[in-house]
Amino acid sequence: MTGTPTIVLVHGAFADAASWAPVTRTLLDQGYRVRVPAVPNRSLIGDAAYIRSVIEQIDGPVLLAGHSYGGAVITVAGVADNVVGLVYVSGYALAEGESLGELQGGFPDSDLAQHLVYTPFPIEGAEPGTDVSVEVDAFPEVFAHGVPLERAEVLAVSQRPLAALAFGEAAPVAAWATTPAWGIVSAEDHTINPDVERFGYRRAGLRAVIELDAPHLVMQTHPTEVARVITDAIAELG
Repeated sequence: MTGTPTIVLVHGAFADAASWAPVTRTLLDQGYRVRVPAVPNRSLIGDAAYIRSVIEQIDGPVLLAGHSYGGAVITVAGVADNVVGLVYVSGYALAEGESLGELQGGFPDSDLAQHLVYTPFPIEGAEPGTDVSVEVDAFPEVFAHGVPLERAEVLAVSQRPLAALAFGEAAPVAAWATTPAWGIVSAEDHTINPDVERFGYRRAGLRAVIELDAPHLVMQTHPTEVARVITDAIAELG
């Protein structure tokens, strides 16, 4: 498969496609084709299937970058035939058969754990589901640490919850086993224990891991560095 890959940026829980905006702008300015789809955040399997459907409708190769929960999504969706590379950004690199809860459970909780809110939501013809979000008052410090307060407050009241179901679903595949991958660790992450990121990347044997003195929303605070990891990956793929 030839040609410069289209870059697909996959957001995580408690955020939306706009969380990638500074990186998106940087990549567009550099002439790359970029897509930033909205992840439903309803279930790992369903979210990955949706993102895979987006990928498979793109003509030519695709490089996937996933932030946070988006890392779990690209781990599953990344087995699409036209995916040529993966970039994990403060993300979960799940093993085949492993869930988010299992990976996180092997490490001390981050600051996020004590600030989660659980809210029921209706499912037609079934028992209600449970949405997980972050306490609005805690969001700027726990999730958006390092982001200007005025912006963090907006993100706090517009966050996209993740259905609790997603935490317990096992990844049926691990795309990093067959696809080149790179990773960014946010050393000042208050949302994911950075050791979860380090462990997942080391186990996956990523080609390169960049550690930044950055918070969870590293795409907001260090967009130039994140964009560079993505474009360096494309250059390495040749």
